[in-house]
Amino acid sequence: MLSEKELIQGLQRGDKGTFESIFKSYYVMLCNFAYSFLEDKDESEEVVQNTFLTIWEKHDSIDIQISLKSYLYRAIHNSCLNRIKHVKVRVAHKESAKNNEQVFNEDASEDIINKELEHQIEVAINSLPPKCKMVFKLSRFENLSYAEIAEQMDISVKTVENQMMKALKVLREELKDYLPALIWLLFMRK
Repeated sequence: MLSEKELIQGLQRGDKGTFESIFKSYYVMLCNFAYSFLEDKDESEEVVQNTFLTIWEKHDSIDIQISLKSYLYRAIHNSCLNRIKHVKVRVAHKESAKNNEQVFNEDASEDIINKELEHQIEVAINSLPPKCKMVFKLSRFENLSYAEIAEQMDISVKTVENQMMKALKVLREELKDYLPALIWLLFMRK
């Protein structure tokens, strides 16, 4: 069994075995800790997995001045607070969008614009490669987490993230002329 100092040093130099050992040792405890904030098992697991992914990606620049356990708990605490803040902002945007929808739908010409925009979005989504399109639809239309998508499609979470980045890049380029209307429409669908 490695000492805490050896675990931190192994993590900082990118030793996969050390990282795996840290992950296995703390994963369940950290998921339970995240659950105490989020009260959602899937969200909690996603936060912990994303935090570990970030730690791995930045392993060479991590400076742990406290115990490893304290560092991990602090990282999960911060990630949970960020997730909660994100959800609150999303709810506020939904409410705002619902209010705007009532005003918007009064004008028939705006309905025509919406239909055209929906058509353009459909064309843009259909232009995506099959795996990319599936990941995008599961995330944006089925509201699945990256972990759920990875499990359903039998791919890694990292692959899901990469496919989403690819999809969003293509869609931004394809729909750049429709961006203001697109933002409004996406908030209406949520």
